[in-house]
Amino acid sequence: MMASYRQFATVYDRLMENMPYADWLRFARTVWDRGQMPRSVVDLGCGTGNLSIPLAKSGFDVYAIDLSADMLTIGRSKWDESPRRALRESNGSIRWLQQDMREWELPEPVDTVISFCDCLNYLTEETDVEAAFRATFRALKPGGMFMFDVLPQQQLQRYAEQQPFTLDERDVAYIWTCEWDEATYEIEHALTIFARDEHDAAGRFMRIEETHVERAYESRWIVDALKRSGFARIERYADFNTVPLTNEAPPSAERLFFVAVK
Repeated sequence: MMASYRQFATVYDRLMENMPYADWLRFARTVWDRGQMPRSVVDLGCGTGNLSIPLAKSGFDVYAIDLSADMLTIGRSKWDESPRRALRESNGSIRWLQQDMREWELPEPVDTVISFCDCLNYLTEETDVEAAFRATFRALKPGGMFMFDVLPQQQLQRYAEQQPFTLDERDVAYIWTCEWDEATYEIEHALTIFARDEHDAAGRFMRIEETHVERAYESRWIVDALKRSGFARIERYADFNTVPLTNEAPPSAERLFFVAVK
C-alpha cells in the first residue's frame, strides 16, 4: 500500500511539472522586496515541496506543512537527495510537518506564510477557510505576511466548459473530467490516471482513480474573512501581476492572489 501511495506522489510531480512554480516564487519575492524580506517561511499545503525546496535552497528557513504524509515523504526524499554542499552554503533549512491547515501551529511565530496552487479552494466550507485564516494569523509575528492564491468562480466554470482533458505519453496518461455545481460553487474533478509502475520489472502500468472537489469564494468574502481573522492591510492581485488591484478582477482572470498583513 505504501509503495502505491509513493507512486501516486511521484505521478503527482510528473503531472504538475509544467505548473508555474517559478512564477509563484517570483511573485512572492517581488512582494517581499517591497516590505521586509523574511527569514522564516511556512509553505502551507506544500505537497511534494516544489516551492519549499527552492526557498530553502535560497536561504530561507522553511516549515513545509501538508495533510498528506505521502506527499511529505516524497518531498523529504527530494530534499535529502539535494547536494549537501549547496545546502550548507545556502544556510536554509526545511522542517517537514504533517498538519491540517485548518488548525496548524508551530512552537514559535514566523515571518511569512504562503499557500499557493489554489490550496484554499480545497476547503469547501466557509468555516474551514476562516479556521485556516485564524490559525495563520496566530502563527505570524506582528507585521508578518500571509500570501495565497485561489481560483475564481469563472475559472472553475471554464474548466467545466472545456473538459474533458487528456494526456497520453509513454510513461503516464490520464482522462480528467469536471462537473460544476452552480448551487454550491463547487467543481468535482474526476481523474483516471495510468502510470508506469517503476517497481514493476515488466514495466506494467497501474490505474489510479482520484476525485478532487474545489469551491470558489467571492473576492469580497475572502477580504472580509481575513479582516474578521485579525488581518489589517489586505491587497489583491490577479494572474501573477504584481500591481495591486484597485477594482474587481476582470472575468478573464485565471488566478487571484491575496496578501494580508498581521
